Amino acid sequence: MKKYHTPNRILLKLSGEALQWKQWYGIDPEFLAYIAEKIVHLVKIQKIEVAIVVGGGNIFRGVELERGGFDRATGDNMGMLATIINGIAIGEAIEGAGVDVRVMSAIPTHRVAEDFIRRRALRHIEKGRVVICVWGSGNPYFSTDSAAVLRALELECDAVVKATKVDGIYDKDPKKHDDAVRYDILPLEEALHKNLRVMDQSAIALAHDENMPIFVCRIEDIQLIGTDEIIGTYVHTKDHSKKTSL
Repeated sequence: MKKYHTPNRILLKLSGEALQWKQWYGIDPEFLAYIAEKIVHLVKIQKIEVAIVVGGGNIFRGVELERGGFDRATGDNMGMLATIINGIAIGEAIEGAGVDVRVMSAIPTHRVAEDFIRRRALRHIEKGRVVICVWGSGNPYFSTDSAAVLRALELECDAVVKATKVDGIYDKDPKKHDDAVRYDILPLEEALHKNLRVMDQSAIALAHDENMPIFVCRIEDIQLIGTDEIIGTYVHTKDHSKKTSL
């Protein structure tokens, strides 16, 4: 019996920092092609429908500008602009690997992306396209983590998959503590209570209230989603019968 069930549809959350990989800034083209192949594997081999929310931290983070005395809303808007650059780059790489893509923006940017319209996005996904959601939720003060949970709910996804540099959630920083223990399964209530930084608190709260599971795994392992080989942490509410575990 399989340990995990293959989900029908996921929202893949990619941080901007992941795209810079071993570079100090920007986008690593080799890593972009590498991750695109894995996403195409999910779509073509695993038969999983995929939507993506991408951050912009490899280019700009609004909170950093705020520390320098700038208005927070201005900084956040600049950060959300960076997500468009990343989304276009990811989309180009995925299309180059063989799957159609639609980049959809929460704020009108007609020359480079479609407007995010829920029904249109659902139709794209049903046609086998990868939908890449950029400009976060369209509002300052909300992170792309919150946007990921929001879009997952709107697009009727089975789970949010947060792809990171570590293979799940630990009780302490595994890079600093050799005795750190990874959670296989973690209730959202516990993640909130212990402030385990699965995502930011508002994203966790929304996932909890709306019964949206979150699966945290290494970005290099995303092609294993739905198989027994995947390693990560499954974060869920007590009432998660409506959702498909990974």
